[in-house]
Amino acid sequence: MKIAIITGAAGLIGSEAVRFFSTKMDMVIGIDNNMREYFFGSEASTAWNEKNLENNVSNYKHYNVDIRDFAAVEKVFQEYEKDIAIVVHTAAQPSHDWAAKEPLTDFAVNAIGTSNMLENTRLYAPNAVFIFTSTNKVYGDLPNYLPLVELENRWEIDQNHHYFKEGIDEYMSIDQSKHSLFGASKVAADVLAQEYGRYFGMNVGVFRGGCLTGPMHSGTQLHGFLSYLIKCAITGDQYTIFGYKGKQVRDNIHSSDLINMFWHFYQNPRQGEVYNAGGGRFSNCSMKEAIALCEEITGKKMNVTYTETNRIGDHIWYISDLSKFRNHYPDWHWKYDLKTTVAEIFEYMKARV
Repeated sequence: MKIAIITGAAGLIGSEAVRFFSTKMDMVIGIDNNMREYFFGSEASTAWNEKNLENNVSNYKHYNVDIRDFAAVEKVFQEYEKDIAIVVHTAAQPSHDWAAKEPLTDFAVNAIGTSNMLENTRLYAPNAVFIFTSTNKVYGDLPNYLPLVELENRWEIDQNHHYFKEGIDEYMSIDQSKHSLFGASKVAADVLAQEYGRYFGMNVGVFRGGCLTGPMHSGTQLHGFLSYLIKCAITGDQYTIFGYKGKQVRDNIHSSDLINMFWHFYQNPRQGEVYNAGGGRFSNCSMKEAIALCEEITGKKMNVTYTETNRIGDHIWYISDLSKFRNHYPDWHWKYDLKTTVAEIFEYMKARV
C-alpha cells in the first residue's frame, strides 16, 4: 500500500494535492485544523473544502491535527509509517501583515511545524519523498534592487540586464534583506528542509512559490491575491491597491500546475533540492493588468482604491525563472495561462459568494 500525507489538506494547494494523489496512491491522509479561519476570519475558513474532500474523495481520511503538536503528528505517522510514500507539506501561516501581529504563532506554525513534519518523516518514513511549499518571500526585498523600469501598466526588468530576463532564479541570496517576519519564518523552514535532504540524505524538494492560485482558494485581503481580487470584482466590495502605482508584478501558477511539479519530483527525487515555482514568463501580471482582466471577464467595473503605502518587504517585480526545474524535469510544462486561470476562478467563485 502507498499512502500520501498532506498538511493544509483543505487549503488551496493541499486540496489540489489530495485530489491528485488520491488517483496515484491507495490512501490520502489529510492534516488540517482550519487555522486559516483563525488567521483571517470566517470568510477564509476552509471547512467547506474539508467537507468537499470527505464527501467526494473515497480514499481520503482527515485528521484535525495541529502541526505545532509533535506528539499529535507523531501518532499519525506511527499509524501509517510502513506505507508512507510521500509527504506534501503545505500548511502555513502565509501573510506578511498577520505575522507582525503574532510573531510567535507565525514562527511556531511555519518553522516549528515544518520541523515536526520533517523529523517525523525521518523517524517513521525516511525513504518517503518530502515536498515543502516554501515561498519567494525567502528572497526578502532583494528583488526590489534589480534594475527595474516603469512602463505604462507595470514594472519590468531592464531588458539590458540579461541575467534576469527570464525571471529570478535560485541563486538570488536569501540573506541580508528585509523579509517580513513571515518571510523570516519561511526562511527557517526552507533551510531546515534543505538540511534534512542534504545532511540525512532524504528525498526533499523545496518549492519556492510565486503567487499560487486556483479555484479552491479561500482568498482574503491579507492573502490570496487573485482569488480575493475576483471575489471583489463579483461582489463590488472595495479592493485596495497598496503602493507602487498598482504596477507591481507577480507571476501566478495554477495549483494544478504546481502539484504536477510535485509529481514529477516524486518520480525522480533529489536530496534537498530547491526550485522556484511560479507562472514565470508564461503567466504573470501587474495589479493594474489583473484588475483590467477581472473587469473584462466579469463585465463589471471594479471598486478600487489606492494607498501610497506599500506592504513592508513587498516585491515591486517578481517573476520566477523555472529553468532549473524544467532542465531537471523536461516533460513538465504549464497548462494554465493567466486568462484561463482567472476565468476558472470566476466560475467557481460565482457559486460561493
